[in-house]
Amino acid sequence: MQARAAEDLCRLAQQALAPLIQGAPRGFHGPRRLGLVAEMAAFAETAPKEERGPRLGAPEQALAGFLKKHNATREQLIEQNGFLVLVKPGERIAAEALLAQKLPELLWSFPWPKSMRWGVSQFLWVRPLQRILCVFDGKPVPVALARGEDAAHGIVADALTEGHRVHAPGAFAVTGYADHAAKLRERFVIVDAAERTAMIREGVAKLAAAEGLEVVPDEGLLAEVAGLVEWPVPLLGRIDDAFMDLPAEVMRTSMRVNQRYFALRHPDGRAANRFALVANIAASDGGAALVAGNERVLRARLSDARFFWDQDRKQPLESFLPKLDGVVFHAKLGTQGKRVRRLEFLARFLAPMVDADVEVASQAARLAKADLASGMVGEFPELQGIMGGHYARVQGLAPIIADAIAQHYRPVGPADTVPTDPVPVAVALADKLDQLAGFFAVGEKPTGSGDPYALRRAALGVIRLVRENALRVPIRKAVMPTLVEVIGERLFGEFSDQLVDALRRLPTDIAYEEFEAIRKVLDKTFDRGILERREQFAADFLANQAAVLDFLTERLRVQLRAEGARHDVVAASIGQDDDLLRILARADALKALVESETGANLLAAYKRAQNILRIEEKKDGKAHDQAVEPDRLEAPEEIALNAALAKAEAEAQVSLAAEDFPAAMAALATLRAPLDAFFEKVIVNSPEPSLRQNRLRLLSRLRSAMDQVADLSKIES
Repeated sequence: MQARAAEDLCRLAQQALAPLIQGAPRGFHGPRRLGLVAEMAAFAETAPKEERGPRLGAPEQALAGFLKKHNATREQLIEQNGFLVLVKPGERIAAEALLAQKLPELLWSFPWPKSMRWGVSQFLWVRPLQRILCVFDGKPVPVALARGEDAAHGIVADALTEGHRVHAPGAFAVTGYADHAAKLRERFVIVDAAERTAMIREGVAKLAAAEGLEVVPDEGLLAEVAGLVEWPVPLLGRIDDAFMDLPAEVMRTSMRVNQRYFALRHPDGRAANRFALVANIAASDGGAALVAGNERVLRARLSDARFFWDQDRKQPLESFLPKLDGVVFHAKLGTQGKRVRRLEFLARFLAPMVDADVEVASQAARLAKADLASGMVGEFPELQGIMGGHYARVQGLAPIIADAIAQHYRPVGPADTVPTDPVPVAVALADKLDQLAGFFAVGEKPTGSGDPYALRRAALGVIRLVRENALRVPIRKAVMPTLVEVIGERLFGEFSDQLVDALRRLPTDIAYEEFEAIRKVLDKTFDRGILERREQFAADFLANQAAVLDFLTERLRVQLRAEGARHDVVAASIGQDDDLLRILARADALKALVESETGANLLAAYKRAQNILRIEEKKDGKAHDQAVEPDRLEAPEEIALNAALAKAEAEAQVSLAAEDFPAAMAALATLRAPLDAFFEKVIVNSPEPSLRQNRLRLLSRLRSAMDQVADLSKIES
């Protein structure tokens, strides 16, 4: 919360003190202090302000009330457009006065995500507030925190602050930020969080290098520790050899979560029997007692981990599965046990699409969530999946199954690796697609302000799995099983198991290929009373299928834009395509076309044709999408364009079928010359109605031919 609080303090101060602040304030934060430094003017001046009063001739009571409200006299009013107007002169307020006026309000309303009260005051802060330091131009500004009858602990700002609570207790005065930072450094406090972070990173790395080791990267832990210490002192401790047979992830997680220790490793990646800690004091014995104490604590922590490791290995992964029927995944989506059964089928369903063995993928998906019921994951939820992989290896399951279990959450972030073997890919895709489709089907979609179920992360995981493994996965088809089950359960209640069982008995290559297959299963499974809900099922299914696809393609668009791709080219390439790899190939080919001279001219001609059609179709009240009548083509240029269109359409269709998008774009490029000639020589809105209609049909044919390759209307000129 510290870094966020420093940002909030700067933002709120800049708003409250806008007439004074020059430039952006700079915040600082640490475990015992939060503040900002800013350049400010000595005075704030406000412009004159007019207050309109009663109309001329209004009753005296109205005039008296207006004067009383503004503490003014009749002589101060002027007549303006039939009204009496009070002109208030601009004000000049000293910086000290504005600080004393605005800062208490800012502190009382500070947006801590968690806060507390203490004593009898109603003032809220993240921890008991001890003092306020406020200095302007070298002098203290006595800002009083009290509000009305609430004394707010009697805190009044002054020029005093305090050093390190152990090495340099007691208050001292400062005259400005530079003096503040320098005197605190003398008193064992580093004000700047970035400097503390660098000291920790470099200090720990130096100690590790002296032992021939390296630090396991952990930026999150680094930031957390920098927020816990004011005077960082890195130290090294030793891990008992008796614990070195524990999985490295177990040791790292126990050290990180419980003690905020940094894990070390050998250059070849093996876990080292050393750890780094960061003290907040420079101990007189060089830290020997601190290290010994932390080693004792770590032994106790790792003994707990050893207990869970030994206990969990006494039973096969399969034995954990029944417990998942008692663990709620989500109130609207049932238990983890129910989700496991969905994942098992979905992995089987997806396996042929990613060239994975169907039975192996199904078994891996069945066991992927088993470790959620283990003692180790109960203690350290961060290890879910990872522990399942370890337990699978210990039990002698196939290595590929263990890998799939361990990797099925990946990627969990932009820096995380992506599974590459087909079976782990199938299980990872099943996990993320089920998450997306399931939450969409029950109405739990992300909003602009929140994404509590990490659906954006799941979508980006799907995109990375597809892109980095060059997978051909039709998204509409891939989300069908989950949508059928979740929507079916909601609409058909106790009959939903019949629906799911019937669908799962169908061969996976045809069960969900077309929605009509689902309709047939509904017809065969239910009596007519239940069938009344079929159309609602169809509507909900298709709506959610489209919503998941839109969500994924929007994430793809955001990602490509972040990589520097043209957003309009990406938008034009997506259309209704649900194959992400095909969208990417289309975007690359379209970019090459529109950034060429031929493409730019072709795009201009397309937009001209589109504008003409939009105007004329609106005027006529109908579309001109009927077939062109060749016998009515008179001008050589329109005859040539029609012939070029026929040739380009045929070539583009063949190329699109072969997914040769550069060739499809090249087919469009051949239309440039005949289009230029057509617009130069032919009058589309001919006085002869039959000629006009046929030429509009020709432009409509042009538009359709180009739209089948990409939605060029979304390309910016």
